[in-house]
Amino acid sequence: QVQLVESGGGLVQAGGSLRLSCAASGTIFSINVMAWYRQAPGNQRELVARIASVGTINYADSVKGRFTISRDNAKNTVYLQMNSLKPEDTAVYYCNLKQRADYWGQGTQVTVSS
Repeated sequence: QVQLVESGGGLVQAGGSLRLSCAASGTIFSINVMAWYRQAPGNQRELVARIASVGTINYADSVKGRFTISRDNAKNTVYLQMNSLKPEDTAVYYCNLKQRADYWGQGTQVTVSS
């Protein structure tokens, strides 16, 4: 079984920064993709950024140049550094692991005040 535990959300003013972390435990294969999604009230869950174990990275256009995804394979942990935050970044952020199946964290709230 796989568990994902997120941390690092909170309340920040526009222009500020936050760093999210997600630690995976259980049976983790060497080939996988870890990602961050977000869901704002009334909206569908959307991909924010993803990083493959081989290093390939993709970002949503709305966060390019502001967010940075990284991972520590030895710790099975993925990070999301969020800079220049905007009120429209307010959402619940979910960690995702893809390896034969999809696994999700419980979500962490990020609120950006104007």
